[in-house]
Amino acid sequence: MYCYFCKKNIREVNFHDTDTITKFISKSGKIKPKKKTGLCSKHQRETSEAIKRARFMAFLPFVAK
Repeated sequence: MYCYFCKKNIREVNFHDTDTITKFISKSGKIKPKKKTGLCSKHQRETSEAIKRARFMAFLPFVAK
């Protein structure tokens, strides 16, 4: 698997882009691990930070529905 962000040539992960970052959250609301997402280390770190920021800013829920 190749990194989603490297393949799409996306330079940084934005926490406002909830459609993209929800792909990397499991059904239970947890952040998926690097082995399951297929992201490179840099983008996995950025994605997890973006998810945490989006949760804090109430763009994403902390728990599953």
